[in-house]
Amino acid sequence: MKFIIDFFKSLKLAIFLIIIITLASVLGTLIPQMRSPQEYAAHYGQLSELLIRLEVTDLYHSWWFMSLLILFSLNIVICTLTRLSPKLRRALRPNLEFETSTLMAAKINESFTKNWDLEKSQAELKKAIRVGHYRIKKTRKDGEVHLLARKKILGIFGSDIVHLGLLVILIGGIISGFSSFRTTINISEGEIVPIIGTDFKVQLDKFETEYHPNGSVKDWKSTLTVIEDDTPRLTRTIEVNYPLTYKGYVFYQSSYGWDWQNPTLEIWATKASDPSSQKKAFAKLGEKVIWEEENLEFIALQFLPDFVIDGNKPGTRSLDPNNPAIFIQVNRGEDSISAGWIFAKFPDFSQMHSEEESDYKFELKDIQTSQYSGIQMAKDPGVNYIWLGCTFLMIGLFMAFYWPTRDIRFILKYIDGKTEIFSAGRSAKSQLALEEEYTKIMTSLRSSK
Repeated sequence: MKFIIDFFKSLKLAIFLIIIITLASVLGTLIPQMRSPQEYAAHYGQLSELLIRLEVTDLYHSWWFMSLLILFSLNIVICTLTRLSPKLRRALRPNLEFETSTLMAAKINESFTKNWDLEKSQAELKKAIRVGHYRIKKTRKDGEVHLLARKKILGIFGSDIVHLGLLVILIGGIISGFSSFRTTINISEGEIVPIIGTDFKVQLDKFETEYHPNGSVKDWKSTLTVIEDDTPRLTRTIEVNYPLTYKGYVFYQSSYGWDWQNPTLEIWATKASDPSSQKKAFAKLGEKVIWEEENLEFIALQFLPDFVIDGNKPGTRSLDPNNPAIFIQVNRGEDSISAGWIFAKFPDFSQMHSEEESDYKFELKDIQTSQYSGIQMAKDPGVNYIWLGCTFLMIGLFMAFYWPTRDIRFILKYIDGKTEIFSAGRSAKSQLALEEEYTKIMTSLRSSK
């Protein structure tokens, strides 16, 4: 048991854990967290599998990072408790029996004699001391009077308050690691999305994209309304770094995009030998368009916003409409007469494959679809503990550095009708301030009649 306590209260263990946790946090900052495996593969190649297996891609929820936090918490608790008992004794039951030689060996000390009896000496001493807001304890030993004057006693526990703050922060981190979550919801204007695990919903009233003069995106703005019990509770416009918070859930503006699952396609079909014979149609994916004059029907089966050939297969480079294309099939009756890809920006490069010689040209003139707003939703029940811990940490640092305990010790000896006064001052910090205050008290005592 003693070995376990000695291990956990070790300062070397604390330093080791601080270094490891710091390095892990730096790693978690450098490597983007909670992205898709495809993104990691594109960025880190074969190394991505190792990163995912070691949970570096979700570091702050990983079992090994949680273990480090728990181990550091135990280290702080045991280290603090083993040092707390002596501090409590020092604060509540200080030693009032000290030797004259000990006082005279102190850096700040003084001794002198007054023509007072012990009662008068004590009264004058208390009067001088209380001007500095000191509290006094006294005892008698072998005919001597021992007095201990102290103030800022709570400064003794400054380091313990710092430890408490660190512990609360770690508890908040552990709670966050086990129960926090972050996800992205894509929501279109007018759409209402229920928030799973709650009794409220979120509606996107309006989504705006602001651009710089050069065409780059300047800002995204989403006007959200929180609906609870079929009643609007809160409406707010969120931007990047200006989220909406409701019942512990935080909604951040994260991204935007287009709803390519349900675009409206403007398709023109023209007869090459007779340009006046033309069919203009607006259609959805999978919707048949009938060209009665030519006894044809065509249907758009697939849409890609940024067409690219990837491994001999068509795919999309991104979700931006950089090279929109549709795969179209043309039928006459029950027979398919042609099929292929047509491109909005490169109409002459259409790749139509015909079962028979075709006199028809198809063009993709326009694509219309609604934009969606990418809202990142987060819930972190540990964040309040972290802020509380930071408060304790700041209070503890203030107490440790700017509220050091000061004590002045006195021994009064009554000899031959006179009282010899021996004194010494002590403070863990701010020695100059103590020395200045000590000199004023001693000067006041010397000058008293």
